[in-house]
Amino acid sequence: MFSPATKYGIAGAALALLALTACGSPPGNGSDDPTSSPATRQTAAEDKGPQCVGVAPADGVHVLRGGGFRLPGGGGVQYAAAATDGTSRTATLRDGARYGSEQQQWTVKAGSRVTVSGHAYTVRQVCSYRVVLEPKDAKDKAALAEAPESMEFAGGSADNALCFTTNRGVLAAAAKSFPAKGQTLSLLDNGGVKQLPTGPSLTVSYVDTAAGTAGLGANCAGVPVALYKDVRVGNTVEFAGVLFKVSGLTEQAVRLTRTSG
Repeated sequence: MFSPATKYGIAGAALALLALTACGSPPGNGSDDPTSSPATRQTAAEDKGPQCVGVAPADGVHVLRGGGFRLPGGGGVQYAAAATDGTSRTATLRDGARYGSEQQQWTVKAGSRVTVSGHAYTVRQVCSYRVVLEPKDAKDKAALAEAPESMEFAGGSADNALCFTTNRGVLAAAAKSFPAKGQTLSLLDNGGVKQLPTGPSLTVSYVDTAAGTAGLGANCAGVPVALYKDVRVGNTVEFAGVLFKVSGLTEQAVRLTRTSG
């Protein structure tokens, strides 16, 4: 059996990063590249904040850290990396809902405007755990909020309307799959999967108790939609529109306490 300091699970396919055409220069630091080998990965420094910059609109598109989001019109976006100087925050967005070689990427901040496959979005909020985009076109807003034909997932791209949506009914159904606010969800290490009725599956990719860090991931409709690397107790993560604070790490599980309603 591996010791806590060297035990790593398979970290899941690199979560899709963002298909955006945005202002800003490509980042020079590739340390958040999800294709990096866990065997050579150095433990990331603690994020000094601020946790979020900007205000998320109620119908915003939540692109989770390390993950991708399919957008109307066939495009997609990924939140590839985050940076903060203690007073401000930026995010690296990469084109395409899934990771691919030679994808373009840009550094953005709250208020930046981006264009994805001819569709315009404004970056409304940049957090350590998510980027929130707001579509400029009313048709794109309506497409994202459209109700799915079924609330039961089938697997693969057929679940796009469940996995990549701002629809209140879908998000409410996903939220009911979690413990109530203030209660704790335990995600098991070593291959355990938490499957939500609306499609997303949550996994722990590794726990390193010596370093006090863990890796958490989520997949939906064949797309890695989140990859939180090196999370620590006290960090915030988001799954299916619900916020959690990492409240405990053991060799067996990661405990998450729900902080949003």
